Amino acid sequence: MEHQERALAAYVEQVAADPETLGVVVIGSLARGVEREDSDVDVYLVVTAEAFARATVIDRWAWIDRQGLDYPGSYIDVKLCDLSYLRTAVEKADDPTRASFAGARVVFSRAEEIADLVAAISVLDDAAWGGRIRSHIAQAHLHGGYFLRQAEEHGDPFLLQHAGLHLTLAAARAALASAHRLMPGPKYVHKLVREVPSPEGFVAAWDEALKKPGIVTANPLLAILDEWLGRGQSRDESLSIFIRDNELAWLRGTIPAEYF
Repeated sequence: MEHQERALAAYVEQVAADPETLGVVVIGSLARGVEREDSDVDVYLVVTAEAFARATVIDRWAWIDRQGLDYPGSYIDVKLCDLSYLRTAVEKADDPTRASFAGARVVFSRAEEIADLVAAISVLDDAAWGGRIRSHIAQAHLHGGYFLRQAEEHGDPFLLQHAGLHLTLAAARAALASAHRLMPGPKYVHKLVREVPSPEGFVAAWDEALKKPGIVTANPLLAILDEWLGRGQSRDESLSIFIRDNELAWLRGTIPAEYF
């Protein structure tokens, strides 16, 4: 909307005066053209490596700017990055970070590569999506099989809720990956799992497993998931993938599959 665009222009004018500012990337609802009357303006502020290093030393990664200056309830929601951050994000950012750059718009730049980097962050190739499906299937197998069974056998209410929630998250993430959809964050999962194509009965089984965690509700969900996306992945294969993605993440310099 016009008032958000004016607020964005005022912010760009403000930060462009600083020679350490390399770019401003608008993201979120304004970038996608779905902003509401009262929406804020979300941006990545791209700065020099030196400025980024100084900020990270004091844990200054994000802040609010121009609060209430441009329209009622207005503010600029700023996340800080540099060119190295953008380059690394292309290679190994998690889904929420990649999703945040989907539809992003570069509105100011002193570095030619910013536009290409921003465009590349939200793109994954078929091999990467296939790997994610296998990882999420492994998560579903372990949480929906072993951990839920352990929870019921030992009467462990925490493990029951934990395993049930992680089963449904993994099933949803596998469904999203099959449609090449990034997961912006947990608050979007319930909606997104209904938007992507899935076999008949999948969403209903997912809802039941979410509402009543346990082996009885997990089995139908796992059966649909295996037939749809499992591609013959055995429980032994899933165990190795699960260990690799979770228990060995520290060794491999990766993040657990839940946080892909």
